[in-house]
Amino acid sequence: MEIIFATHNAHKVGEIQSLCPENIQLKSLKEIDFNKEVPETSDTIAGNSFQKAEYIFKQFGKAVFSEDTGLEVTALNNLPGVRTARFAGEDATAEDNIQKLLLELEGKSNRNAQFVTVITFIDEAKETHQFKGVCQGEILMAKTGNDGFGYDPIFKPLGSELSFAEMSLSDKNIFSHRAKAFKLFVEFLNRK
Repeated sequence: MEIIFATHNAHKVGEIQSLCPENIQLKSLKEIDFNKEVPETSDTIAGNSFQKAEYIFKQFGKAVFSEDTGLEVTALNNLPGVRTARFAGEDATAEDNIQKLLLELEGKSNRNAQFVTVITFIDEAKETHQFKGVCQGEILMAKTGNDGFGYDPIFKPLGSELSFAEMSLSDKNIFSHRAKAFKLFVEFLNRK
């Protein structure tokens, strides 16, 4: 089965590709020569996920899935949430976002947080399905590790002594919100 993955993010493609069974062939937007920006204007993670999948489905009329992920920090009333990638501004880098988050948490003892991923799948019959994965953990006081992307250097999942950035991809996928959501998606596809 061939499915378009509605993302330009090479890190996300790599994570999902590492989880993909052989019977599913993913095509990233780069692989299908689609270079336009995909809209993300919803005020929810699930809404953004749906919006991206629907936009690409309307362009190609083929099976497509998208994902949107947010980091919810308890002490910040679940911010950055839907604005995770743009927490420090529209053109912010991952480093900018990390520094802003660490600054916002200065002096706060509650550093509990969770990553939430919602995958939206639209099949060729236009049926829509969503799958959610959650990874609870905490925000570290400082960056540790060199792997991963985004907030990985400051996020330590519950049950681990390592940040996501200190883990191999296969170890990260044991805990990862994205891996959990994708596993539910694959289980759904295998039942179809």
